Amino acid sequence: MRQIPVDTSDATVMVAQGPEPKVRDRRTGEIAIDAETGAKLMTVNVMFALHGEVEILTVTVPETGVSEDLTMGTPVALTGLIARPWENEFNGQKRHGIAFRAVAVTALTAGASQPKAA
Repeated sequence: MRQIPVDTSDATVMVAQGPEPKVRDRRTGEIAIDAETGAKLMTVNVMFALHGEVEILTVTVPETGVSEDLTMGTPVALTGLIARPWENEFNGQKRHGIAFRAVAVTALTAGASQPKAA
């Protein structure tokens, strides 16, 4: 399957919704696992702004690549972001889209990944 690298160097990227476990099967609640590493997969919704246009992207990331304290509005870096086109057919209906995957989502604000004081 084709993977297209995404250049984020000129984009402004911020968390729109914090990390949540990626559900593989909604009927059973099974959580998705990375086939290569065995790490639990997470999704993070980010606001991706470039050249005056803004999109909300859902990015899949291994749990080990998610920095702590990713709250709404936190500026982030997306390491190794790729776009992967997909297509499937269900009940005679064709669907298609683009899935986004990153190696890591890292907070850019100072102290964002530090533990909170008690």
